[in-house]
Parts: sequence; structure tokens; C-alpha cells
Amino acid sequence: MSENNLKWRLGDMQITLVREILSETDPAQMFHKSYNADDVAKHESWLKPHFLNDNGLFHLSIHAFVLESEGQTIMVDTCLGNRVIPGYDRISNIGDGFLTALADAGYEPADIDTVVCTHLHFDHVGWNTVLKDGEWVPTFPQARYLFGRQEYEFWAGAEEKGFAFTFGDAVQPVVDAGLADLVDSDHQVTGEVWLEPTPGHTPGHASVRLSSGGEEGVITGDMAHHPIQFAEPQWGMDADEDPQMATQTRRDFAKKYGDTDVTVFGTHFGGPTCGHIRSAGESWEFRAEAVAG
Repeated sequence: MSENNLKWRLGDMQITLVREILSETDPAQMFHKSYNADDVAKHESWLKPHFLNDNGLFHLSIHAFVLESEGQTIMVDTCLGNRVIPGYDRISNIGDGFLTALADAGYEPADIDTVVCTHLHFDHVGWNTVLKDGEWVPTFPQARYLFGRQEYEFWAGAEEKGFAFTFGDAVQPVVDAGLADLVDSDHQVTGEVWLEPTPGHTPGHASVRLSSGGEEGVITGDMAHHPIQFAEPQWGMDADEDPQMATQTRRDFAKKYGDTDVTVFGTHFGGPTCGHIRSAGESWEFRAEAVAG
């Protein structure tokens, strides 16, 4: 496996990370409204080396997860895609490296049965579609795409699309092609996979719960962008539609899954990506742990 593909077993389920981009970012910019250097310093011992480097930069990943569950192949989120990302030249028109990484992991677009989007921001829906003959068409022609009903209706009705600015070319074409199902935020995908409401980042944001063979997991989506937010839940970012609710959701998430055997898979976490939330005095820390593959 390359750094763009990681694999785990969770009970009877296979989980594969398919990475599009791994980068380093200044936390003072990423969390500019709430950044505090002292917060970083007091958590440095567990943030390094996977989530913080020696130059004080955070590792940030954009990746999808592919789940094999009960005969279904499910993709959770679809990254950026190959398109212009207004205001983000560095991640615009980046080519089809994601599809190459997907193939390297053993999957072709036609193998995907279900696409689950935790929410509809641009970096979670990008490969929903590809540009063919000047038209945006679904990338995964055999898949049903699951969009949260509340999430979809919110952005469809919003004149200003915010960080869902690719709605028109990465979401609506899937609906127009008849491949989308609008689902509730606790929708059951298979007997091992279901959605769990984690609102705040967006109104209909959902994480993805996993349970197989006596083992438990959860994929965060953008409920948290970086593990420091379990220790400092008040750390928010511009993309949070409801910062107060997002903070409370992170607090509730850490309390619910902290000091349990539930493996947390971060949608933007660098390093081994997954681990466990553990109590640390009055706070929490995230201990990166590889799952036996």
C-alpha cells in the first residue's frame, strides 16, 4: 500500500482509505478565529508526529473511505474532483490522481454501489461527477448517491452556497441523472453501516457509524477537521455554518466515544488517520492507532 491507500479490518468489514491530497497547513490560518498557540503547546506530546510537525504545522488530508459491507461497496465522501476550485488555485484542476489511487486500491468507478456524502461542501462531493464532452456526469454510474435530505434542501434553497459552491456541478447533475436518494440523517445503509447526525458544521451534517463482528467505528466527516478539536472543541473554522452547535456536537461526540473501543476515522486527519479518544485529566486526547489489516 502507498501513502495514498491504507487498509483496515473492522470485524467482517474492509475499510480502505483513498487519498487525494496530503498537505501541511498553518493552524493559525486554518482556525484563525480560535487558534491559541498555548493550546497547541499543551497537546504537543500526543499531537506529534502524526498530526503536528516540528515546524508547528498541522497535517491535513483529503481522502475518501471505501467500505466493503455485506456485499456492498460503499464510498464515503468523494474529495475535490478535477475542476476549478474558486479561490484555491493550489487544489484546482489537479487531474485524476484520485481515480488512479482508487484503481491502485483495487476499485474501478463501476464497482461502487453506494456513495455517501457526509455533507455537501466542495471537498466532499468533487468526484461525484466528471466532465465529459462539456457536461458534468456521475462518476460512479452503478451507484446510488445518498444525500442527506436536510442537507440537500438547505443548499438547494440557499442563494449563497458558501462552501457548497460546487453544488451546481457536483451535486445537482447526480440528482438530474436520477441516481440520488435523499435520506434522513440516521439512515441505515447496510446492517453494519448507518448515518449518525452530527450537525453544526452544516445543518444536515452526518457522521458514519460502523459495527461489524463485535467491533465498532465511526467516520467523522467534518464534525472535526483535526484531532485537536476533541481536546479543544471550541476551535472552529469559517466553514462551520453554526459554530455554537458545531462546538457542542464535538463535545458530545468526545463524551460519547471517549474511553470506549470505538475506532474513530478522521476524514481530514493525517498520519494513520484512525485512533481512539482517551480522557486526559479535564480534557481529551486522540491516540493514533493502526487497526490490524
